[in-house]
Amino acid sequence: MYNKILVATDGSITADGAVSRAFALATQFKSTVILVTVGEENDAKIILDKVSREYQDTGIEIQTVTRPGDPASVILDVAEELVTDLIVVGNKGMQGARRFFLASVPNKIAHHAPCAVLIVKTT
Repeated sequence: MYNKILVATDGSITADGAVSRAFALATQFKSTVILVTVGEENDAKIILDKVSREYQDTGIEIQTVTRPGDPASVILDVAEELVTDLIVVGNKGMQGARRFFLASVPNKIAHHAPCAVLIVKTT
């Protein structure tokens, strides 16, 4: 059902919840997981290396992508470029009135994604 699952992480505890859910789904569907971190390359590489090491023994194929820019735009671009079947993001930043603004990363992704989106309750 899901051949490629993209999950965005910034290395935070809340993002870890989304990563965990993505790998659980990948195990179930024998999917490839694409880890995406947006930001400065050296910091992002540290984050992606940590997550990759944590899940390396699962047998799941892991790809990593690091890019600078607006997080939602980068995630959407990567999802489109790599033709992903599912994007997994955490709901961090979707509390109170903020959850109604399209400017929040999860909301922007949900409204503009080229594929299915899973917003994991992480907060």
